[in-house]
Amino acid sequence: MRGRAHYKSRRELAAMREPGRITALALEAVRGAIRAGVTPLELDRLAEQVIRDHGAVPNFQLEPGYRHTLCVSINDVVVHGIPTGEPIEPGDLVTVDCGATIGGFHGDAAISVVVPGGDPVRSAERQRLSDVTRGALWDGIAALAAAKQLGEVGAAVEDHVEANSGFGISDDYIGHGIGRSMHEDPPVFNYRTRVRGPAVKPGLCVAIEPIIHAGSTATTTDADGWTVRSADGGDACQWEHSVAVHEGGIWVLTALDGGAEGLAPSGVVPAPIAEP
Repeated sequence: MRGRAHYKSRRELAAMREPGRITALALEAVRGAIRAGVTPLELDRLAEQVIRDHGAVPNFQLEPGYRHTLCVSINDVVVHGIPTGEPIEPGDLVTVDCGATIGGFHGDAAISVVVPGGDPVRSAERQRLSDVTRGALWDGIAALAAAKQLGEVGAAVEDHVEANSGFGISDDYIGHGIGRSMHEDPPVFNYRTRVRGPAVKPGLCVAIEPIIHAGSTATTTDADGWTVRSADGGDACQWEHSVAVHEGGIWVLTALDGGAEGLAPSGVVPAPIAEP
């Protein structure tokens, strides 16, 4: 990704709504199913059923060499965790990344859940990591609503993490544009850069996805070529939403309420995307 934005037309923005909505529905179903004893493969099958029942296709399955609907990253797994048949345990920090494609356009989002029943101290630490990561995501989205340049999003994410924790921000994995491809230009950094980034104007669609480490941000990759882990064994967390900028404001494509609840503390009111 070199940095040039792909600005969507009004018709393309309207078409982005459905893959985002279906992605949100799949994650909502998965969130309700996460508990101790459930396996990531069971979550994967549930998400695929929701996506296909709505006439869409799991876009992760279109990635060369990947055959699952979800990435399920648990505890020290940073990204790209392959769903397995090993049951989720009490206290696990479970990040679920999901996407759907329909009508030639894509949605992409991620949630994190701390499974009830674990050691109270460890669970509280993991919940704090998730809360800071989620807060950074929403501050980044709120910044997009008023930004002139895309780099302001990364600055807002970094400010939130630094103000609320001593956690580390991954510089290996960042957000991206989204549209006719799941991963498009421009890159969406989760920290300040000297490059201000492209202009924020109607037609910009981006996936904002802070990935935050409890400890070191160094990583290793398993022999499967996909599973990325924290090198120090520390926990990691990801939250993600796909967001559209349009003439009326912003709309969080992968939130069923357009982002109203998450943006409320910032005073930003999302505006639905009008028909072309």
